[in-house]
Amino acid sequence: MNRIEKVFDNLRRQGKKAFIPYIMAGDPDLEKTREIVLLFERIGADIVELGIPFTDPLADGPTIQRASERGLAKGVTLTRVLDFTKELRKDTDIPVVFMTYYNPLFKYGEERFVRDAVLSGVDGLIVPDLPPEEAGELIRFSRKAGLATIFLLAPTSTEDRIKKVAKASKGFIYYVSITGITGSRLNIDESLFNSIKRIKEMTDKPLCVGFGVSNPEEASRMAAIADGVIVGSAIVRRLEESPDSLEDFVTDLRKAI
Repeated sequence: MNRIEKVFDNLRRQGKKAFIPYIMAGDPDLEKTREIVLLFERIGADIVELGIPFTDPLADGPTIQRASERGLAKGVTLTRVLDFTKELRKDTDIPVVFMTYYNPLFKYGEERFVRDAVLSGVDGLIVPDLPPEEAGELIRFSRKAGLATIFLLAPTSTEDRIKKVAKASKGFIYYVSITGITGSRLNIDESLFNSIKRIKEMTDKPLCVGFGVSNPEEASRMAAIADGVIVGSAIVRRLEESPDSLEDFVTDLRKAI
């Protein structure tokens, strides 16, 4: 098991759920990113999702788009984030998942990226614009190296799609709770609960909910039915608009989950 699998194994035995906060690397700079990751660990986050700045973040809403632009303006690249993670490993063992788009991986080279990511201490990878049908080589390289490949499901996913994603995913499955971009409004209703229940009946892999969770109440309701809760835009927005309140906000999320 890599660090992600160990986290879920421990949480399952304790009857607890995972809190997975997201931040964009380099927003506002890499030193601040380091401080925030260590803050997340201190307040009890289980896994950190680290965004890689990219010029065309098609799955992301305006909040994370602006964060990506700020990271790019500081010259933050995939290579620099790999180096950053390697240095970060001197201070923390918290599992780190990269969230990036396929273009930077393609340019870097899939096999080379997987090798360098594992050497840098990266535990998992989310590539929202790479479906499992097109990810055969990346999955093969990742399996061999011990890097978790995390794929996405949505409310519109068919039974066949659920089976494919469950087979291709390691670490956990990312459930996109809305048919939209990050930061969109979350609609918690019976159909959402039924969709998550249907997926969990088809796989025993951890299922974590993201996209749209914006406050402790929503996080608590999602934790009641999922194995983990991912919070991204709401955290990035706090960092952008009222950074002094970030610690209290993520602490409240942790308690709710």
